[in-house]
Amino acid sequence: MKKVLLAFVLGALGFTLSSMVFSIQHATLIGLIVFLVTLWTNEGLPLGVVSLLPIILFPSFDILTTNATTANYSKTIVFLFLGGFMLAIATQKTDLHKIISNRLLKVFPNTPRGILFSLAITSAFLSSLLSNTTTALLLIPIAMFLTDQSSLKLRFVLAIAYGASIGGIITPIGTPPNLILLGFFEDNAIESISFIKWIVLTAPLAMVMLIIIPYILSLGVSHLILEKQIDASSTITGDQQRLLWILGALVIVLLFNSKIEPFYSGLGLNEKGILLAFGLLMFVPKIGFLTWEDTKKIPYEIIFLFGAGFSIAKAFSSTGLAEVIAQNLLSLSLLPPILLILLVAAMITFTTEITSNTALISIALPIIYSLGQSSSIDTNLVIFVATICASYAFMLPIATPPNAIAMSSGVVRVKDMAKYGFFFNLIGITAITIIALLYWQYYL
Repeated sequence: MKKVLLAFVLGALGFTLSSMVFSIQHATLIGLIVFLVTLWTNEGLPLGVVSLLPIILFPSFDILTTNATTANYSKTIVFLFLGGFMLAIATQKTDLHKIISNRLLKVFPNTPRGILFSLAITSAFLSSLLSNTTTALLLIPIAMFLTDQSSLKLRFVLAIAYGASIGGIITPIGTPPNLILLGFFEDNAIESISFIKWIVLTAPLAMVMLIIIPYILSLGVSHLILEKQIDASSTITGDQQRLLWILGALVIVLLFNSKIEPFYSGLGLNEKGILLAFGLLMFVPKIGFLTWEDTKKIPYEIIFLFGAGFSIAKAFSSTGLAEVIAQNLLSLSLLPPILLILLVAAMITFTTEITSNTALISIALPIIYSLGQSSSIDTNLVIFVATICASYAFMLPIATPPNAIAMSSGVVRVKDMAKYGFFFNLIGITAITIIALLYWQYYL
């Protein structure tokens, strides 16, 4: 109950301070957001419960009508996620993820540095397809088994947590902020980024981070000897082979559906429908692997979180608060593009360390979009940078679920995570800024 009371106190404080600068409606919205973000952060109420509160709070305080709020919980982006998670559950049910993990882990040498690279890359690969929470929960026990040396365990666990965050940006379904951005594009009638184009844009950044971070983690331990080996002798079952064929077919459909201007216009199919169709295919007898009972494993609280995030973004836009804040930040739009990108990247990266990245990006996108429209730089580039940075938080356990799972292993201390995470944050900000200016701005 203390956590809920704290949320009320901070929400009231947020309203009081904001009312000195903004209108009553805008101050009320800020107070409500502080209240929600506090509950998301301190877990005073279950995630799904907090995520449904905007349906009650926004109409009650005359921010949005009930219909305008609830509409955000059924956006087409939600069904993209739903289909993707059905495929993820099938992957887990058939144990295909274990086969993939073991095979990928054997690609690198059986040395501390080799295992660090293999753990980070495997974590990133799985996290681009499964939830980063599932990926961390799967791989961290493997890392704990591989060695009895505390210094190695610490770095192995961090490699998995950071790899999961890095991999989450590779695909649109890899992490919630990505879907928030796609929903924002849809709301503002901006041409969306196709599944394959997203991968093409983000893969170079992920590769850079997956080279730098494991290498830094391996400094000082590369001379140590591993006591145990990875078992990659398990064979693929018939069900696993069939699922691999289905996943391969999905990739092929997505490839042919992607536009490559001006050479190829794509199939013109809706990607949300494609993902949902392949997800529903998992229930077809003799083809799929799921029963209706398996749908209990779908994280509906995350779907509600998407709805809350979209509602916050809608409230910022409809009440005009985004434009007001953007006007106050207008001087930033006069900065050179490199400084503007660097500033946005730094602000989002370090702010997401202490709050939900989904809530943060929901709040930030309308503001940054309004700010970008007043600058000479491409608005889509700035909001894409902000979205990617929301997933690149490496310093604190509360920043991302993989960080929290790493802490729960018992081998990582907050000061260890903060020490490595601070430098990895700086590396991420720098890499994102460089890639944004040299690559993304020409292809977004």
